[in-house]
Amino acid sequence: MSRYDRQMILPQIGSAGQARLGAAHVLIVGAGGLGASLIPALAGAGVGRIAIVDDDLVEESNLHRQTLFRMGDLGRPKAGCAAEAARGLNPEIRVDALALHLDPDNLPPLLAGVDLVIDAADSFAVSYMLSDACGPRGVPLISASVLGRQGYAGGFCGHAPGLRAVFPDLPETAASCATAGVMGPVVAMLGAMQAQMALSVLLGLTPSPLGQIVNLDLANWRCSGFRFDGAAEPEAQSQLRFIGRGQLMDADCVIELRGTDEAPQPVTSRAMRIAPRAIGDWQPPAGQRVVLACRSGLRAWRAGRALQARGVSDLALIATG
Repeated sequence: MSRYDRQMILPQIGSAGQARLGAAHVLIVGAGGLGASLIPALAGAGVGRIAIVDDDLVEESNLHRQTLFRMGDLGRPKAGCAAEAARGLNPEIRVDALALHLDPDNLPPLLAGVDLVIDAADSFAVSYMLSDACGPRGVPLISASVLGRQGYAGGFCGHAPGLRAVFPDLPETAASCATAGVMGPVVAMLGAMQAQMALSVLLGLTPSPLGQIVNLDLANWRCSGFRFDGAAEPEAQSQLRFIGRGQLMDADCVIELRGTDEAPQPVTSRAMRIAPRAIGDWQPPAGQRVVLACRSGLRAWRAGRALQARGVSDLALIATG
């Protein structure tokens, strides 16, 4: 039997669809819990080229949900371990491991020749970076987020609106798996949903998952969804965009929001340190772009919104990772 017989028998796939999967190039950002389900699914389906980006190392606290990894992988790069597992499942495909921190500086070359991007990093800063880059290029983006026993998966960009059309701003409180916890099965289910959405886009199946959100609530045993094909993008001047360090300009006023205990070395040597709580009393210099930097981007986003409320419009954010 052929490796792909059981899916090729479907009339929506057949030999032509399998050939489309074999010719596809997919970029996956994140090799954690979501990646643990979607990476084997895409490799098993025969996606011809997969690039996996993740700069993190395997930790024991990951293993309850990042089931691609084993105890022997502790301390090793996630991207490399995930790529090895994918190649072991399907040696007929090409899998590249890229152990790097994604930012707007290195993202453009990663998108060259890519047919689809999957956001499995579960980082709001990465999600907005990817959407902002994929939208103008017409590259489809499949993104997901999960916390506790709830989450969503959605199809953005390509012929659909971007992430900002659905999520123009952050919630007041932004918890993480590290601070609020997460259960492994719901992560696996949403990773599998991302894989199914990705395959549907690559195969051109209808209705398309682009322009679709699927919500999974296993705290209340509910699944729901909605389409957002006609959602409007926010006005450009209201958008807070992330930049890389390489996009800093000499004339920028750079604000480091992290303290010296968290970041002994600021994002740049000429940065001014200001605590997030003090942004409301700080007077930005006239005629300069203000660049706000922190680790995750959350403090920078909130500080940016506070400055926008005061009429400051020339703003950019940096998430140092």
